[in-house]
Amino acid sequence: MRLTQYFLPTLKETPKEAEIISHRLMLRAGMIKQHAAGSYSWLPLGYKVLRKVQAIIEQEQNRAGAIELLMPTLQPADLWRESGRYDAYGKEMLRISDRSDREMLYGPTNEEMITDIFRSAIKSYKDLPLSLYHIQWKFRDEIRPRFGTMRSREFLMKDAYSFDLSKEAAIESYNKMFVSYLRTFYRLGIPAIPMRAEAGPIGGDLSHEFIVLADTGESEVFCHADLLEKAIPSIDVDYNGDLSPIVNDWTSLFAATEDVVDKKDFEASVPKEKQISARGIEVGQTFFFGDKYSVPMGATVTDNEGKEVAVQMGSYGIGLTRIVPAIIEASHDENGIIWPVSVAPFEVIIINLCAKDEACNKACEEFYAELKKANIDVLYDDRDQGAGAKFANADLIGIPYQLVIGPRGLKNGEAELKKRTNGEKENIAISDAVQKVIDLVIPQRRDKV
Repeated sequence: MRLTQYFLPTLKETPKEAEIISHRLMLRAGMIKQHAAGSYSWLPLGYKVLRKVQAIIEQEQNRAGAIELLMPTLQPADLWRESGRYDAYGKEMLRISDRSDREMLYGPTNEEMITDIFRSAIKSYKDLPLSLYHIQWKFRDEIRPRFGTMRSREFLMKDAYSFDLSKEAAIESYNKMFVSYLRTFYRLGIPAIPMRAEAGPIGGDLSHEFIVLADTGESEVFCHADLLEKAIPSIDVDYNGDLSPIVNDWTSLFAATEDVVDKKDFEASVPKEKQISARGIEVGQTFFFGDKYSVPMGATVTDNEGKEVAVQMGSYGIGLTRIVPAIIEASHDENGIIWPVSVAPFEVIIINLCAKDEACNKACEEFYAELKKANIDVLYDDRDQGAGAKFANADLIGIPYQLVIGPRGLKNGEAELKKRTNGEKENIAISDAVQKVIDLVIPQRRDKV
């Protein structure tokens, strides 16, 4: 993409309403625009990141055996009355009526609707286990939306639901999602730690929040330091095998949110030098709630003896519009965002410092064409602007690699390559530049690990 043809409304000054660094940088980098409290448009740069986050989530859900569908945003109130949650959910639920006075709601979550889909189609234990998921915009009327898209009223969420014949089988499904989440967050470039958590209005007695440690986190969390160094399951993990050793290994060390923590237990269980007490951002949560929805809604199957059995269920959420600012909170400096390659809106930016020079333009055009041919996501800053403005813009939007062509380097047959992570620069022969970028970018996509 040529920057002269792109829509990138960056800001020099930080808007007053932005309270935390991710909100400031997302506004300044032209990723989002606010329209009302908790309501944002995702502009092209931000939307590219969001789509890359979504692609990784879909890949890992599919690997874990979940099947994708799409449910409507508006749900009939009667489904929620069946489960008993309609009156209990609270003011966060946006309740509306259609022109025929049918009571509807803008879905904050989808346990009732997915249970209705299941009960209408699945009648036998032979069709189990089953896991379904979708990625959909949702709405919760937060009393105080804040921190940009970290806590907005309208948000994009992946929610998956598992259906099993027995509790033992349901825990196996839970373990699949647990392992899938470990891999997903690793590939997204954020080390999310699974922590025991309160189930809240979803229900159930087994739940883990996946937490990214950050000073701007909404809640206090407590964990063992060794969790930060644990190896992530590899791409060839066997989702049809026994995953309990992986889950047990991760849950054997203390990790809990403030809602469920016993501080005395924490201090007694974890050596002092290994204790981490910090703030955390929740980017995903897993729940096992058994027959909480299947019993009141009649989601049953016949077992191998012909008996009607209520299925055991779990649900598993990931907040995509929370993940993007969480990545920024974990990866930025005083100059702007530092994107991991796996979700960067562009993997490399070509910076032309002599846009009025024919030889310089020719070299940049060749780089641009060759990188696109190699399937590298490239942004070409072909604007007729000063070097300082171009460098500041590249740092602000956080592209992992900057390939710089200037008059001095061109005279010596060299380009400059800068790594956004640490600012390290090196001069490389123009003839080697494209291959150098390819060799750096491809391994960091994390799609084969």
